[in-house]
Amino acid sequence: MGLLDSFEKGLERAVNSAFAKTFRSGIQPVEIASALRSELDKNAAVVSRDRILAPNSFTVRLSPADEEKMAAVGPALLDELDALVKKHARAQGYSFAGAVTIDLRRDESVSTGTLRVESETAQGQVSWRAVVDVEGKRHPLATSRTVIGRGSDADITISDSGTSRRHVEILWDGERAMVRDLGSTNGTKLNGVKIGEAALAPDSTITIGRTDIVFRVVAHAAPSRSPRPVSDATRVFDQREGLS
Repeated sequence: MGLLDSFEKGLERAVNSAFAKTFRSGIQPVEIASALRSELDKNAAVVSRDRILAPNSFTVRLSPADEEKMAAVGPALLDELDALVKKHARAQGYSFAGAVTIDLRRDESVSTGTLRVESETAQGQVSWRAVVDVEGKRHPLATSRTVIGRGSDADITISDSGTSRRHVEILWDGERAMVRDLGSTNGTKLNGVKIGEAALAPDSTITIGRTDIVFRVVAHAAPSRSPRPVSDATRVFDQREGLS
């Protein structure tokens, strides 16, 4: 059974049969479901080898006539749409940066029988930052140049006698990264290959001495400055019910 077939059967169970006549013309619930699924696929972004970030805030703009028909179904429709978004995200390996929000909104500029979907990731309040995982601890790369080594004057100090005081540096411009050996005694390896300097891709492993340093680029969600008020046509679902 396909995903949308499951949705339709769930919707039939959830709503009273008296509403069936409202779907004879105009937008069908399954079309909204399909549009949300397409919006997820279109705007999903690869963050790392094991994480694909998808939008979590959706606004579905409907004509006045179609919005009125959907509103007549009540919470059951939004429950089904929320479940479909999370199910599709799990199937595709997507993750969310915040709670899932679906808003069915009346829009005079939309023609009957059509719809428009807009989406955001954590209401647009997601920033990207570079970090390194070293000896079980995560360190954000707060400056464009980060020196790592055994010495107390290094930006990140590690307790490994096999490393130099200023062993290696990572350069980060907000989009791209580079790793450079600083003339260390024992050298530097990137993903097992000895290097002097090299481009640094997300999830790469830098080895100095006996220490592995994993470079990552992660999404950092911040609270929205002006949260959207929740109306009768909007349902906000706790992220704990879906993906983490």
